[in-house]
Amino acid sequence: MTSVRTALGHRVEPAPFTALVALGDLVCITAFVLLGVTVGHGGGGTGVDPVHVASVVLPFAAGWAITGLLGGLYTTAVYGSARRAAARAVPAWIGAALIAQALRATAVVPGGAAVTFFAVSVVVTLALLVPWRVAASALAPDA
Repeated sequence: MTSVRTALGHRVEPAPFTALVALGDLVCITAFVLLGVTVGHGGGGTGVDPVHVASVVLPFAAGWAITGLLGGLYTTAVYGSARRAAARAVPAWIGAALIAQALRATAVVPGGAAVTFFAVSVVVTLALLVPWRVAASALAPDA
């Protein structure tokens, strides 16, 4: 039987910098959601409802976890190169947004799926995620 460590060994670099990259990715995804909530797409009321924010972030974070692992986005070969980091982040985020929309289309995840929300999530999050990934590649320790 294959262990999780063996299965993920070529897809995730077990290093502190990998955790920093993943945290930065999550910050970008959360920033997209917070931006939407603060410009009036927050479901009514005033202020930011942390439960609502989490319910919107989670499907996107789950999609990103899946596509990030499958795409090997957490390896030094990818995050150590600005070109590879950007080139892999774009299709991975499109896949993550598709997964998020599929999850939102279920009765379990609130919000519903929408083509316009998919398009906005792709454009806005990539505008945050790609520069972050390029910056992270400049900060990455030598492999």
